[in-house]
Formats: sequence, structure tokens, C-alpha cells
Amino acid sequence: MEQALLQARTLIESTVVLHRRRSVGDTVPVARTGSAHLGESVERLIARGHHAVSVTLVGHGEFTESVLRVLGENPGRAVVRVLCTAEIAPDVAERLAGLPIEQIEQTEVRVSDSDLRAVLVVDGFTALMPANCAGGGEQFAVVNDMATVRALELLFAGTWGAARRLADHLRLSPRLRLELVRKILERLRAGHTDEAAAHEINVSLRTYRRYVAEILRDLDAISRFQAGARAVQLGLLPA
Repeated sequence: MEQALLQARTLIESTVVLHRRRSVGDTVPVARTGSAHLGESVERLIARGHHAVSVTLVGHGEFTESVLRVLGENPGRAVVRVLCTAEIAPDVAERLAGLPIEQIEQTEVRVSDSDLRAVLVVDGFTALMPANCAGGGEQFAVVNDMATVRALELLFAGTWGAARRLADHLRLSPRLRLELVRKILERLRAGHTDEAAAHEINVSLRTYRRYVAEILRDLDAISRFQAGARAVQLGLLPA
């Protein structure tokens, strides 16, 4: 999985370098827009989607606000996949809860602990994402180059597959997202003994077993192995 994501990221970077070398007379594959027109761009792209709209939301900001507003007011006709960080998951759930029932059925939200980048991809042909601007002020890029959009889609798909469903995330105890708990889950999945695992993560055997009992309860698991498997299903551990 990590190798696939690295390859996708490399493809994006190489494509950008390639287009920087193109002559001025060629068709420009990237158009920039300022934050003042961001809402219009998001609304136009989502309305244009026929098959799939994939969007990554990272923290609070103009991009996130514009996407959630458009999805709430005019979600369009395409299947929508929203990938967000744990930080804004409750806000996303609240904002999209008012969608018509037919739109809720074709909208899926997942939560990821990965290092995400904000992006909107429509039908695999066009993407919208924040762009660095040396002159100051927030800028956004509308990308029409097929190779770049395909790379963004691949990057999204890899992260999406390892993310957990929003409903599962909201039911999770905050304790399950602690770094120490992740280390314990890794050792449960690997089948380490309590003594060996406690020694590896530098906690007492009593503390380790207390955490294990809490993890089993939080994951509704009846065994250590089942807890490891459930952690993978919920996106707490990589597959």
C-alpha cells in the first residue's frame, strides 16, 4: 500500500515537472483561481459530475467549507466519496446529515489518520486542489491533465481503502486512537505474548493487560486475535 502511494505521489510530481517544461503555445493543463471564486468552482465541478466525486477534507478552511456547503445545497447526481481527518469528522457528519435520503445513500464518508492533502476529483477527468502561491493569498488549481488527475485518483483510492467508515469512527472510543494503543494492537495482531509485548513497548505487564482488557471491550472482541482483525477493519491498523 505504501509503495503504491509513493508511486502515485512520484507520478504527480513528475507530471508537474513535465508541464513546466512545455512551451507557452501548448494548452495549459492547470488553471488557477483565487479564494473569491472557490465556491463557484467547487459548485460547477460537482454539478458537472456524472459518475464519481471524490474529495479529501483536511481541517477547517475555505476549501472544506466550500465543499460541505455545495454538497449540502446541491450534491449533484454522482456517487460522492468524502475522505476526512478525525479532527473534522464530527462536523462533516453534522453538515451532511441533512441530505435527502437518496443523496445519503450515494454519499459515503470515511476517516483516515494518514497525512491527507485537500483535493476534489470529478469523474477522473478534473481535479481541484489548493496551490502554492508565491505572491501571497490563497490560490487553487483546477487540473485537467489526465495523467495528473489519474495519479490523484490513485492516491485517493489507496488512502480510501485503508480508512474507516464515519459511523465506525464516531463509535470508537478516543482511547483507541492513542499511539500506545496502536502499538498494543500491532502486537495483538502479531500474536505476541503479554510479557514480550509489554517489554517491547516499555510498560508493566499489569498496565499492558489493563489496556488489552479495555481494547477488547471497546472493539467488542472476544479474543486478542479478533481485536487485531477488528483494528484492521476499522482502519486503526494497516492491512
